[in-house]
Amino acid sequence: MPSLVLEISLTADEFLAVYQGRANRVLLRSRDGRKVSLPAHHLRPHLGHGGVRGTFQLDFSADGQLLSLRRLA
Repeated sequence: MPSLVLEISLTADEFLAVYQGRANRVLLRSRDGRKVSLPAHHLRPHLGHGGVRGTFQLDFSADGQLLSLRRLA
């Protein structure tokens, strides 16, 4: 199963665009330099008062379908 490691640092204000309907995707860059356009709703479980911050592993299928997004310790 292919995977990418992402360092995510989004403030609550930046994520506010999702709730206001101005954005529905977040453009991220993996540790190895690949660009990832992730539907923002996948980040909602990780959203706190300060936004979304941390190191995450994104697992996806061979055809590019997201299988899981989990925070790494």
